Amino acid sequence: MTANATSRRPRRRWAWLQSLSIPWQVTIGYMLLLLLLPFAAMFSKASTLPIDSFWETATAPIALATYQATFLTAFLAAAVNGVAGFIVAWVLERYQFPGKRLLDAAIDLPFALPTAVAGLTLATVYSETGWIGSLLAPLKVRVSFTITGVWVAMLFISLPFVVRTLQPVIREIESELEEAAWSLGASPWQTFTRVLLPPLLPATVTGVALGFARSVGEFGSVVLIASNVPFQDLVASVLIFQKLEQYDIEGATVIGTTMLLISLVMLLIINLLQAWGRRYD
Repeated sequence: MTANATSRRPRRRWAWLQSLSIPWQVTIGYMLLLLLLPFAAMFSKASTLPIDSFWETATAPIALATYQATFLTAFLAAAVNGVAGFIVAWVLERYQFPGKRLLDAAIDLPFALPTAVAGLTLATVYSETGWIGSLLAPLKVRVSFTITGVWVAMLFISLPFVVRTLQPVIREIESELEEAAWSLGASPWQTFTRVLLPPLLPATVTGVALGFARSVGEFGSVVLIASNVPFQDLVASVLIFQKLEQYDIEGATVIGTTMLLISLVMLLIINLLQAWGRRYD
């Protein structure tokens, strides 16, 4: 084989990339650099570990308790925000009231606020001497430094995903559809379930999925409002950080890889359910 034939192979291998338009090249390059390469590096590191060692670390009692706390709390936060976010988005789009613009701008506060500041604020407000915590203390309800505090932090950071996903869809629904349903004798509940809910359901599921994914990976606010005690309120992101502090790189890699695989499977299931729901719209 000649040297010219050997040198042509790399060119042919990347010829398809050169044939793409510049926007496609930028998209593929950006996705490779920011998403695929870091994931590939983590999987590569995890693949060097013996299977027995990987399984033992991934299924250790503290790891299993952490998975349960993380995913269960994130699911409950996403479910509550699915309902509350739906109502908030509906009110912001369908009603006019004083302070509407201020409230609408406040929805984006969790996006702009550093998560550490959010955690510090929530821990202070919900402490036993805080504005809200002092009202809950006589009822023997503790929020800060408990798993409930983790749930509150996840509620705070995931709400905008539901509201901002639903608002454009609600805006596109014509009010004439509701009026037509009413004129045909439909009750408010029938109008909601048969006219309004079907086009809003896919957007609601998308917002809930985004909020769930954001809650699963939350660290800054959770680490400050929780006591971070194993088997109580320790979540996966904090456990990974603790292992890194202990220079347990392999343990952090195993927990991170396991979390990534579980999250991918759950998001795939949510997307399949959403696609199935669209077939019957």
